[in-house]
Formats: sequence, C-alpha cells, structure tokens
Amino acid sequence: MIENKQYRVRKSEVTSPRELPEIIRQSLAKNTLRWYVAQVTHDEYVIEATNIAEDRNQIELPTERSYCPGKRVVLSVIPTGIGSDIGGYAGDAAPATNLLASAVDYLITNPNAVNASDFVGLNQDNIIYADGCCIDMFCQGLADLHIPYSNRIGLIIEKCDDRELDVIFNVVNAVRAVHGVQLTDILITDQAIGGRCVENQTGAFVGTVDNPGILLHSCEKLIQRGATALAVTTNIRDLPLDNYAKHFEGKYPNPIGGVEAVISYLITDTFHVPAAHAPLLNVKQLDLKHRVIDARGAGEMVSESGLACVLVGLRKAPQIHPNSNVRMKDILSLNNLITVVSPASCLGGISAIYAQKYNIPVIAVQENHTILDVTKSKMGLDNVIEVHNYAEAAGVILALSKGINLEALSRPLTTLRYKY
Repeated sequence: MIENKQYRVRKSEVTSPRELPEIIRQSLAKNTLRWYVAQVTHDEYVIEATNIAEDRNQIELPTERSYCPGKRVVLSVIPTGIGSDIGGYAGDAAPATNLLASAVDYLITNPNAVNASDFVGLNQDNIIYADGCCIDMFCQGLADLHIPYSNRIGLIIEKCDDRELDVIFNVVNAVRAVHGVQLTDILITDQAIGGRCVENQTGAFVGTVDNPGILLHSCEKLIQRGATALAVTTNIRDLPLDNYAKHFEGKYPNPIGGVEAVISYLITDTFHVPAAHAPLLNVKQLDLKHRVIDARGAGEMVSESGLACVLVGLRKAPQIHPNSNVRMKDILSLNNLITVVSPASCLGGISAIYAQKYNIPVIAVQENHTILDVTKSKMGLDNVIEVHNYAEAAGVILALSKGINLEALSRPLTTLRYKY
C-alpha cells in the first residue's frame, strides 16, 4: 500500500541549514519513497512524504564512488504537480533547459521539463533525462550517474482494451522507426495497476497506486529479460476533470504529474534502473473554455498518448547501478555539480537541501512561479543566488563554470584597501 503523509520538524531542532537533511531523514518513516518541504511556518518545516508499506527486495547500490574531473554539470529541477509557470505543463521548459545545457558539458533534468507526449525537447546531446529518484540519490551523494550509449527499454502496459492497445503499439513502432529506440520486451498486465491522483494538504498533487505488487512483478520480469530501463503506461484514476480543464487554461497544476512521480520512484527505488511513466491515453473529453488551449499544454492536447516522449527520453537515461551488459560513455559524480537551478518558491526539495549541505550554489529563478512558498529566506539557505529568469541563470552558470566571481559582474564594486 502507498500512502501520502505529512511530517513536521520544529525549527528549534535545526541550528544550521546544513543539519536539515539529516534531521528530516530521522523524522521520516524507514519506508519513505520521496519527500520535500512543502511549507515553512514560523515554528516548523512541513514535509510531504510518500511511503510504501509493501515488503520489497531492493537492489543494493554500489558503495564505491567515482571522481570524474573536468566535466561541468548543472542540475535543473522543475518539480511535478506544483503548478510551475515554466515546466508545469507539457515540455514547456524545453527552451530554458536547452539554453542552460548550452552553457555546460552536461545538464541533468527531470522528465517533465521536456516531456510533451508526441514531442520531446531533447534538442542537445548533453541533456541528461533522469527520473526524480535517480536525481535525489545523486544529490545525496548515494549514486553516480553512468551515461549509456543506449538503454534497452522494457515497456509495461496496464490492462486495457484493444483500441487503446492499437494506439500504444502505433506509438511504439513510431519511436522505433523515427528515433531508433530499442525495446527489448513489452508486457501487458492481466490486472489494473491502479494509479490515482491525490491532492495533498498544501495543494500540490501526488498520487498512490492500488496494486504496486503487480507493477513490481512486471518490472522484475522485464529486467530478467534484459531490460535496462523501464517505461510504464497506465490510465490515471480520480482525475479531477474540472480542475484538469483549468490546467489547460493555465490556471491550475497538472494533477497527473504527482502519481507519475510516485510510480517512477517506486520502480527506481526498488530496482535501481531508470524509469518513467506516461498516461496511456491523454484525456480529451474536457469542458474547455477555449478550444485552442494555453500554449504550454498544447503538446499534450494534440497527442493521443503520452508515451512517445518517455520512450525517447529513456533511451539514454543514466544508470545508477551499472549493468555489465550496457556500454557506458561517461560517468558523472556529485563532485562535477557546479550548481542546482530551481524555481525560487520551491527550495524544499532534496536537491536544494542537500546542495546546502555540500556547499553547492543554488540558482533560484523568480519568474518561474509555483503554488508553493518555500523560499530562500523561509528555508534559511545561504547558498542561493536569486535571478529573474532562465536567461539570467544561464549567464550565472557560465560565470560559475569559468570561475568568475559574480561580484565582479555588478556595480558598485567594493574597493578593498589596507589600513595604514
């Protein structure tokens, strides 16, 4: 069983922001899949967490860490289900992502930044498409990212009717023919997986899964058959259609993103292979105010299924537990990470909190509004560089990667003098 639960940590327990990750970890259940600070009050940090009660045979990560000098790496995170103005819709953060990628050797990002159903914004070879669980492990220093030449993708399709299967297999054949994606095997479940939308107490969307055992058993079969990355496509239940229509008007968070994150976290946390979820069929029967919707969600609206972008993204998704059957072209470690880029109002995630612990700067983009209000000042972070937009963020990244002190780029410039 998967449940979403709220935890609270008193500010009086935290004497330094660098202590916060360990204090939060101790307050959570041992079976926590994912968490983030969703709210900061005068006295407390409020943490939203997703836990799983099922017993699982988890793969152990390698304990030996790599050091890979010479590579400049940036992580750009745009969390799902929190209504990000940029990246909260259907691949609408792709232009910003590609801009940031042009400033470094590698740009790591989470799937929803570039996923747009039949479209995917991976316009540069140095963009690393990594699921949230892989990113969290990387940011905590628990795993390196091993970049493959190509993954062998296993696809899990939730039990559905023949018409839906026709759509999915047409998508599968299209990405094989157009993008050269390699699928090792396809498994159709004989029971529903049952992913459901859940709106948590802070208004962000998460999710739950009725039958996680069916999902995990299917994953195990595909891995045994040689899959090195896993794609899952299911229909999403409990979708609030009125609010989903508001999403396409640009006025509401995407309710699907949260349950997608839970499904991919569950797979990666258990088997340590890259994973991503896509809606089996995109919902079209909505009471829309405008037939031409908000431009940011158009990629989803014009696509029948959400699967194509996931299969393309997973083709070169990084491994955190290297497979001897997969040839790797590069390795990235936490030592390579120059900075983390995030919307300025959601600095309560693992990437921002652990960046503080490891003294890695965080670039907070103020124009990318979200429904949260977890800011630099509320979190007490002292490693945050606030910028207006992603164009400014790209300039800061260039300065950091070249070792240019940001103070030297602004005026007035303090004059240093010695005392007589």
